[in-house]
Amino acid sequence: MRNFINHRSETLKPSGIRKFFDIVSEMKDAISLGVGEPDFITPWNIRDAAIRSIRRGYTQYTGNRGLPALRELISQYMAERFQVDCSPEHVIVTVGASEGIDLVMRAVCESGDEILVPDPGYVSYIPCIQLSGGTPVPVPCVQENGFILTPQALEEKITPKTKALILPYPNNPTGGVMTKEQLEAIVPVIEKHDLLVISDEIYAELTYGGKHVSIASLPGMKERTVVINGFSKAFAMTGWRIGFVCSPKEIDAALFKIHQYAIMCAPTASQYAAVEGLRDGFTDRFAVVEEMREEYNKRRRFVVEFFNGCGLQCFEPRGAFYAYPSVEKLGVTGEEFAGGLLRAEKVAVVPGDAFGEAGKYHVRCSYATSMANLDEATRRIAKYAAKLR
Repeated sequence: MRNFINHRSETLKPSGIRKFFDIVSEMKDAISLGVGEPDFITPWNIRDAAIRSIRRGYTQYTGNRGLPALRELISQYMAERFQVDCSPEHVIVTVGASEGIDLVMRAVCESGDEILVPDPGYVSYIPCIQLSGGTPVPVPCVQENGFILTPQALEEKITPKTKALILPYPNNPTGGVMTKEQLEAIVPVIEKHDLLVISDEIYAELTYGGKHVSIASLPGMKERTVVINGFSKAFAMTGWRIGFVCSPKEIDAALFKIHQYAIMCAPTASQYAAVEGLRDGFTDRFAVVEEMREEYNKRRRFVVEFFNGCGLQCFEPRGAFYAYPSVEKLGVTGEEFAGGLLRAEKVAVVPGDAFGEAGKYHVRCSYATSMANLDEATRRIAKYAAKLR
């Protein structure tokens, strides 16, 4: 029988995150620091809003773009929190930020187009580019620069085929954050080469020691920036699958057509829950989000101090909820360390090369879990690291 599989999908690598997650889910007494999911339960008022919507019979499709009330609140949220002017008419409510990433790649990529991807970066970017016919071009981001994207590194990777830049800050897996000044430094390069910016800001609410700055808020950048965001991380709503995309008018039209055909609309109950999250947030100035961020901050300090204390150099993350220590001094790769740690001590971390070649000697550890789990996990990690020395 002939091969019916599309070549692009056939050559995709399996997710480096899911492989370890599947193993640990069946391992007794295992601790997972692998999956980037808040350990907090979605706030009750948000859950209750979804329950009320179901009881009232709001179980049909919404409009393709999403509930008008939700899009109005998203527009208000982006303006007030991040100074990004985004009209409700150009907001698309998506099935998580993940759909947003896929939508943008399918709308933008043509055969031969090169898309710049900071390395390390989230695991979905490169596969989505490849599935859309584009060519991903990694741009190295190094610890010495805080894992930020520098104008020099960006310029070196641009060719006549370069069409767009993915800007994933706060960054998964490194926790790197770009300040306003650092963003302003890359704007001339973006404008010089007439690039589109795809700004993945899903961790925008989870920054430590400073407020997130969206590149779309800078002069001249709104017209060439697609912003992807959502509710999964900040509102502990991963399973609700609710995100959104804000984009310039021309790109919005293309995104909307793909969304109409592929998805129809985001889950109705989830949209009503998101309305409550934003409406309640403006009332209480996002107090629930602040409480979660403060708890993550405690865990962040604990984990970073642990890794540096046991000789595994660890960059201090400025955002998100991941630590990204180097295991190179132990004489192993991140893949070898993660596999050995799981077998010997039943702790799951993710090999750094799941996020790009730059992560060969790193592992990613999520601290979106309880302090009790972190305390036990770090004890086991220290025990395993001692065996490798």
